[in-house]
Amino acid sequence: MVWGFESPPAHHTNDNISGVGQAGWSATILLERTMTVTVETLEKLERKITLTLPADVIQNEVSSRLRRLARDVKMDGFRPGKVPMNVVAQRYGYSVHYEVMNDKVGEAFAAAANEAQLRVAGQPRITEKEGAPEGQLTFDAIFEVYPEVKIGDLSTATVDKLSAEVDEAAIERTLDILRKQRRTFAQRAQDQAAQDGDRVTIDFSGKIDGEPFEGGKADGFQFIVGDGQMLKEFEDAVRGMKNGESKTFPLAFPADYHGKDVAGKTADFLVTVNKIEAAHLPAVDEALAKALGIAEGTVEGLRADIRKNLEREVKFRLQARNKQAVMDALISKAELDLPKSVVQSELDRMVEGARADLKQRGVKDADKAPIPEDLFRPQAERRVRLGLVVAELVRANELHAKPEQIKTHIEELAASYEKPADVVRWYQSDNRRMAEVEAIVIENNVTEFVLGKAQVTEKPVGFDDLMAQA
Repeated sequence: MVWGFESPPAHHTNDNISGVGQAGWSATILLERTMTVTVETLEKLERKITLTLPADVIQNEVSSRLRRLARDVKMDGFRPGKVPMNVVAQRYGYSVHYEVMNDKVGEAFAAAANEAQLRVAGQPRITEKEGAPEGQLTFDAIFEVYPEVKIGDLSTATVDKLSAEVDEAAIERTLDILRKQRRTFAQRAQDQAAQDGDRVTIDFSGKIDGEPFEGGKADGFQFIVGDGQMLKEFEDAVRGMKNGESKTFPLAFPADYHGKDVAGKTADFLVTVNKIEAAHLPAVDEALAKALGIAEGTVEGLRADIRKNLEREVKFRLQARNKQAVMDALISKAELDLPKSVVQSELDRMVEGARADLKQRGVKDADKAPIPEDLFRPQAERRVRLGLVVAELVRANELHAKPEQIKTHIEELAASYEKPADVVRWYQSDNRRMAEVEAIVIENNVTEFVLGKAQVTEKPVGFDDLMAQA
């Protein structure tokens, strides 16, 4: 029979991260005079503990719980608390016995792991052994321990560290984006043709092999010429047309087009222009600055605010890119075995995450979708390996997140919002969000530590290239 239980966390010491000695090590431990424990190494990270418990310990606890249960149990034909013990035992004996077995075996396993200073990875598989001596119950618990992580000489690691600057051109482009977001439109004269930046209102209908197709027809449809909202061939056809003009043109849908029914096919479109409106961008002046929330309402203040926000975004993007390079270097210098149970847990999370994503996209029966876990195995193994390596580096070099670091990081995240104080409170009100911030700060600490040890090559990157990266 197999028991499943949530065992209390095993004790471990910083001096022995794996909690085990050389392969083949085993020991017999006597705990609390009621349990004999045998620990042995099976292979790599896999261990086995044999637990022997006196049967009367189990039975006494079962009897005690049944007596407590009998005080309040209600059954037809009996007053509360007056149900005979044999009736209570007949009704609840199996479930109580199961609970006691889970509790006692779980406690025994936790005590044995604690005594042997084992860092247990994942849940143990516990099975009862046949042929135990009379009056005893014997169980085998097979499990994995966390590995010993060996990190090599970081001074031999090589890392390309990216750097970028916010130049005047970046500020000008951002100003143009902000102006476009507040542009107004005025109808062009009848004889003026549509050009880039104009908003056009059109009717269109498309056919493939002479037949209409879903999504191929619309009336009163608006789009901005040159903004990339439509396929290039469609924009090219409308550009230069005048109000009231109609045109027929072919359009080849790309093979990777999101509409699978038309992907890779050619359609014939008829388009009629109903209205052409020219865009008018607001001037870069005090009115724009005030509209964008600049307190002093000056152009200089607006440009300074744009620079501040861009520099903040550049900082976060550089941290992310450099962190990735550092983690790659760190993994290359680490030696460790991966606990299969931890990798499997990560695989399970990733598969469930993929199903949740499919469900959000409206896929029917997404929770039953066959998703091969091997698709995620390389990523899952990298995550587990990186997590163990980072944890060891943090432990060995005291790179834990300090309260002031967490506070500063939250304030930086909140600074780009209209009401930073509200955002700070939003983070501080949720332990999970605070834990996520703490994890980021720890990773930043690790990044700076490795960069201080490794052979670093400064590599400037253009502002546009940095911002184009996802």
